[in-house]
Amino acid sequence: MKFFSMFFIVLLLVTGCQSEESFDNKKSQTALIKTTNPPPVDLDNKDGISTAQLVKQYVEAKEELYDVAVVEGEKEILVAYKVKHYERFHMKKIEDDLSEALEKKFTEKDILVSSDYKIFLEVVRMKESLNKGELTKKEAKKRLSELVDLKEATT
Repeated sequence: MKFFSMFFIVLLLVTGCQSEESFDNKKSQTALIKTTNPPPVDLDNKDGISTAQLVKQYVEAKEELYDVAVVEGEKEILVAYKVKHYERFHMKKIEDDLSEALEKKFTEKDILVSSDYKIFLEVVRMKESLNKGELTKKEAKKRLSELVDLKEATT
């Protein structure tokens, strides 16, 4: 019994005293807990200010939202966002209003709006993979089409 008690105490000390640097602090791991504010992803390869940046600025101005991830493809723009906790009862109305406003303002591409955390998390992961070079633009476009399919399957 003494052995197990000592083993447990040593185990607690070792795990409790580890520095934060030893853990993998990726944005995607904390995306559901706090604001990550990922920059927009433009897979369309345009020069200058992309539509994704304009969409992100527009959506960030909405006070009921606190985090936005935007991916722009050739034909569509996927907007994933997180709703403030006290606004969660109005999520459907927020999504409908945001979708309608974005479609009126940005008519050149199909705009898909989602408050689904899974889609938000996948967009953040895709951005991280692109930055690290683990994902090519072609693979990212394929991943975007999978996310669009996932979004359309949930509606």
